[in-house]
Amino acid sequence: MPYLFNTPEQQQEMLETIGVSSVESLFATIPSELRLDRKLNIPPALTEMELQSHVSNLAEKNIGPSSRVCMLGGGAYDHFIPAAVDEIARRGEFYTAYTPYQAEASQGSLQTFFEFQSLICRLTGMDVSNASLYEGGTCVSEATFMAMRVTNRHNRIVLLGSMHPEYRQVVESYLNHLNCEVVVVPCVNGCVDPADVDEVMNDQTACLVMQHPNFLGTLEEAEQLTEIAHKYGALSVVSYDPISLGLLKRPGDYGADIAIAEGQSLGTPLQFGGPYLGLFSCSKKFVRRMPGRLIGQTVDRNGKSCFVLNLQAREQHIRRDKATSNICSNQGLIAIRATVYLSLLGKQGIREVANLSCQKAHYAAEQLSQIEGINLLFNNRPFFKEFVISCSEGPDYLLRKARQAGFDLGPELSRFDFQNGSELYQTGVLVAITEQRTRAEIDRLVMALKA
Repeated sequence: MPYLFNTPEQQQEMLETIGVSSVESLFATIPSELRLDRKLNIPPALTEMELQSHVSNLAEKNIGPSSRVCMLGGGAYDHFIPAAVDEIARRGEFYTAYTPYQAEASQGSLQTFFEFQSLICRLTGMDVSNASLYEGGTCVSEATFMAMRVTNRHNRIVLLGSMHPEYRQVVESYLNHLNCEVVVVPCVNGCVDPADVDEVMNDQTACLVMQHPNFLGTLEEAEQLTEIAHKYGALSVVSYDPISLGLLKRPGDYGADIAIAEGQSLGTPLQFGGPYLGLFSCSKKFVRRMPGRLIGQTVDRNGKSCFVLNLQAREQHIRRDKATSNICSNQGLIAIRATVYLSLLGKQGIREVANLSCQKAHYAAEQLSQIEGINLLFNNRPFFKEFVISCSEGPDYLLRKARQAGFDLGPELSRFDFQNGSELYQTGVLVAITEQRTRAEIDRLVMALKA
């Protein structure tokens, strides 16, 4: 049974019930020479993350090392998840609740999603957010369709070649049988040159889609690229890392029209690739073009505050040709996890997670690049928590040596189609460092690869 400490009010109530004035008076019958007159010799308090790591290390002394160190990147990350996220999200009211079609009977879920929307708006600096979509790739495709509706330009979109290759494939699959040109701007040296983007933009382009930080971990010139998009009347669509906004400028602060993201890092474990969470927010003037569910707050006939499911321009509710999307549901349970996670961490907590991830990633990159035969690719570009290394013996050799030492790196860039034929993408391996990784783990990886 979970232990909850007694509050001071509860303690006083118990004392009054048994007729004593203080806790100390309960020990009046114990001779003073038998009482401890010094503080207990116990170590200082640990944070939850440190305590969990400490207990795991103690447990491994009984059974031996059983867990591997995850430094995998590419869109899903091993961030720390406070225990309260699982405790709250697994409550029956949330875990078994069905999609709230009858809003008046689902006030608890609707309020949670309303809080989720509010938190995403605070995180991104955007005006409005929906109640989530499926995952990051779906968000990109839905954002391009929304941009076409807003601009009334249906024949051309521009994607940066530095964005997640699988996101690009999702967009191309959606647009495969439509008369829409998908222009991919090459990424030659870790990021895209804004001048190259300016050359391919024109007044028929519906949107410019970028990822910042991009798939390779480096930072794009997001503000300059947004200005280029607006110069041609196109919308700026930014796919961001939610944790990165603890340090980087928010999409809304540099004028992005649509901000989208994979929300797995907000309290959801890796769990074999899903289910995950799509974050979708935009400027207020485009709210009626936004796909998915949107929860609003109002008052009932008695004047009491309540929540409603509104602006449902989906094909389940209106004619298909008038619908904004065929998205039929939000990721309710995963959105609840993100809501609890963001509420627990708050503004300062997100900043600390971002800062720790960034500092540890730069330390790891510096140490790894000093090993003979290992190079840090794109080292002239700033990065957040993810970077690319190459090994003179090849990526397979590097990954095998890391696995033998208990570390999971990757993925290999050769798995993906970057459409520019650069040899760098055939030898590179992604490495992601989150706040969970310790200096000891990083040093142990470095020593293993040196050997």
